Amino acid sequence: MNLRAIISGLLVTSLCGCAIGPDYRRPDAPTPNTYKEQAGWKPAAVAAMPDSGAWWKIYNDPVLDDLEAQVEVDNQNLKAAEAAYRQAEALVDQARASYFPSLNYSLDRTRSSGMSISNSAITGNTGGGGHIQNQYSISLGASWVPDIWGKVRREVESDVAHAEASAADLAGARLSAQASLATDYFQLRIDDEQAVMLDETVSAYQQSLQITQNQYQAGIVSEADVASAQSQLEAAQAQAINVRLQRKLLEHAIAVLAGKPPADLDIQALPPKASLTVPVLPTGAPSTLLERRPDVVSAERNMAAANAQVGIAEGGYFPDLTISASDGFDSTVLHNLISAPNRVWAVGAELAGNLFNFGATHAQVKQAEAAYDGTVADYRQTVLSAFQQVEDQLATLRELEREAEVQDEALTAAKDATRIARNQYQAGIVAYTNVVVAQTTELNEEQTAFTIRANRLIASVALVEALGGGWDPSQAPKTEPAPAASTKSN
Repeated sequence: MNLRAIISGLLVTSLCGCAIGPDYRRPDAPTPNTYKEQAGWKPAAVAAMPDSGAWWKIYNDPVLDDLEAQVEVDNQNLKAAEAAYRQAEALVDQARASYFPSLNYSLDRTRSSGMSISNSAITGNTGGGGHIQNQYSISLGASWVPDIWGKVRREVESDVAHAEASAADLAGARLSAQASLATDYFQLRIDDEQAVMLDETVSAYQQSLQITQNQYQAGIVSEADVASAQSQLEAAQAQAINVRLQRKLLEHAIAVLAGKPPADLDIQALPPKASLTVPVLPTGAPSTLLERRPDVVSAERNMAAANAQVGIAEGGYFPDLTISASDGFDSTVLHNLISAPNRVWAVGAELAGNLFNFGATHAQVKQAEAAYDGTVADYRQTVLSAFQQVEDQLATLRELEREAEVQDEALTAAKDATRIARNQYQAGIVAYTNVVVAQTTELNEEQTAFTIRANRLIASVALVEALGGGWDPSQAPKTEPAPAASTKSN
């Protein structure tokens, strides 16, 4: 059998033979049949996820749509995650290259000097002179380590899993940035509404102060009533300033998430709008969460990579076969370098392995097995945390909806109390402090209502994020697996 047939046979064997180490099977993870906090709750507005995965479109806000689109293009954290994914892809290509022989070439010219024995004997010269000689060579070599035991396949399998985990990490980073932007945006819009409410409150308090000053000048009320009205006005003005400061900070944060300097983004304030509703996605079956959450997918792929590392470590028990060949020409004369008399060639094979290394290979296998067990625990913990986050947001949305209903009633009652106290004061029945207390209570109830509304919007975003957003694993970047092989555990 000639060398070509031997190499072809080894190539087929390396691609179709057995692979050492355990074959990967995804371990079970605790998965409930239904979500506990979803029972008996009917969301006020159920929205369907857009087919494009642009989950933020469920809020029907064109400004938010435009900002979210910029996250995909300009967010620097996403660029870093995308670069990490490309790096993982390159590692896969590098590992696959080990399936095939490596070729190399060399071109060499040397000029050397050495003592000429015959010349020294004749002339009696023992000085530093010598014969100067040129040497020319050209060669082409090849070497190959056939993947007889499947170690390279396990390496490719591990790198493929790591690349797929990196793709999931990229999706997770994208979802996190999108959710953070939406959270900041809704808080900014609530601040816009609070600013309008506080401006109206300041205007009303200014009128009350003017009336109180007029009454004081007429001798109807005391100077204490004027001081109370003045203090109440300035407190409301301070709150209005603080709300506008918080809005500026949120606008700056949104700009950075969109990949822009804060100076390049100006979000115009909008008047209060009742259409800023709280849509809720249908959660689906809990088992689908294991496929939708980028962090769960990433943990599962890291687990698969760690499993392949066990096979790589077990490969240390087996020897490596290296086949090498070279062909070239070597001569002291350049013009007839490439000629039959100057040809030099070599073909060889080497079988090398560890005969005894004091248990180092066994320790490496145990280390890889322990690392795999750690990834299994991380995967199961990630799954548990994912279910917790969904349950938390379902409970938060349900209770905040109830709280909003109660708060609306409390705000209505506070407004009635303010109206009654004002009328009683004007009729001279009660002191002005009663009006101050009633107005302060009303302002606090209005601010609480805004806070609840903001919390509901933020919780809806958190629920979308907990459910995996609009990421569809089937549309994630795919990394080609290792060549098909009849793998088995050895």
